Amino acid sequence: MDQDIHNRIKELIDEEHRLRSAVGEGEITPGDEQQRLHSVEAQLDQCWDLLRQRRAKRQYGENASEASVRSADVVENYLD
Repeated sequence: MDQDIHNRIKELIDEEHRLRSAVGEGEITPGDEQQRLHSVEAQLDQCWDLLRQRRAKRQYGENASEASVRSADVVENYLD
């Protein structure tokens, strides 16, 4: 499962790079890029949060498979 999450993170990072290239080459507008980047970044936040949950559960002897994806609203509003 962790490897699946890591693979998804890689896909999302690749998508970020494609979007930045596309706007640089005039294939999409900066507004479209920002809108799509916001979605990609929210999904990345959810993936990283899920990995953190899984690691914490393992660290404290709990079942990592009980971790669940939290909404984008929740993970985007964490304070650093």
